[in-house]
Amino acid sequence: MKNTYQSINIDAPIDEIWNIIHNFHDFSWAPKVITSCVPQGSKSGIEVGAKRILNNVFYETLLELNHETRTIRYSIDNGPSPVSNTEVSNYIGQIHLSPGTKDDSTYVEWLSSWDSDSDDAIEFCHNIYVALLDSLAETIEQKQNV
Repeated sequence: MKNTYQSINIDAPIDEIWNIIHNFHDFSWAPKVITSCVPQGSKSGIEVGAKRILNNVFYETLLELNHETRTIRYSIDNGPSPVSNTEVSNYIGQIHLSPGTKDDSTYVEWLSSWDSDSDDAIEFCHNIYVALLDSLAETIEQKQNV
C-alpha cells in the first residue's frame, strides 16, 4: 500500500476551519489549486455518498463526514495519470482537524493511501495536498486580516 501524509498548524480555531472545509462541494478556499468543483448526483456536499469532479479530471466520492471528530474521508474513483483507476485502486483520502498545541490553533492532517504497483502517485499527490493546505492557511489568514 502506498501513502502520503501532509500536515500544517493553522493559527485559527478548529470550528472556523471546519466551517470552511466540511462541505465536499465547496473548494472556494483553494482557488489557486481547484479551478472547478462540479457536484454530481443529487446528494449535497454534506451527505455521505456525495460525488464531485475536481478540475474536470478527479472523480471523487464522500465516504465519511464526521462533525464530532472533524474528519472527512473520500475516495478518488478516477483521475489523471498517475491516479487513474487503471493505475491505482482503493484510493482513500482523509482530512482530520484537531486542536493545536497553542491557543486557538488547529492541526490539519491530510493523508491518503492506495494500492498500486508504481510509486508515481506519491509525489504527485503529496504536491497537490501541500498546495491545498497552503491555500487553506492563506484563506484563513486573509479572512483574519479583513
